[in-house]
Amino acid sequence: MISFSGAISAKTRRVWRRIALFGSLQCLAVGLLASLTSTASAQQQTGVTIKQLLSTTTTSAGQKIVLPQKDAELIASIFEIQPGAHLPEHEHPYPRYGYILSGSLRVTDTETGQSKTYRAGDFVLESVGQWHTGANAGDEPTRLLVIDIVEKGHTNTVLK
Repeated sequence: MISFSGAISAKTRRVWRRIALFGSLQCLAVGLLASLTSTASAQQQTGVTIKQLLSTTTTSAGQKIVLPQKDAELIASIFEIQPGAHLPEHEHPYPRYGYILSGSLRVTDTETGQSKTYRAGDFVLESVGQWHTGANAGDEPTRLLVIDIVEKGHTNTVLK
């Protein structure tokens, strides 16, 4: 039996290695380009639109966002608040994220008396450790998606 590795010179092997390496780099470049364009193409083909709602490092009160340091638990809820209804005075030990699905929500800081009204499409990052109330001052029910990240087994609402 003839061994091809012995029959091919060291110089020829080096040339073939360069060709293989160059081909591998070309394949890598084409693959990266394809993955970048396929994401954009997929968005165009499927009609996917991404709209950033909020990018922040602070709460609505300007506090730095601090998450639980151990045993984090995510809780997602839908709140429905009827017209004229008020939430009792409360505070949150952890950040609370809210997205107004419909209606409006007026949040009032009970220590300063300052209020802000959020409407459908608004994203809210509530204050931490500050007493406040919420109310639906509108004519239609307010639907609110609420996301809490708490220490497992803990609640994110403390009533006064």
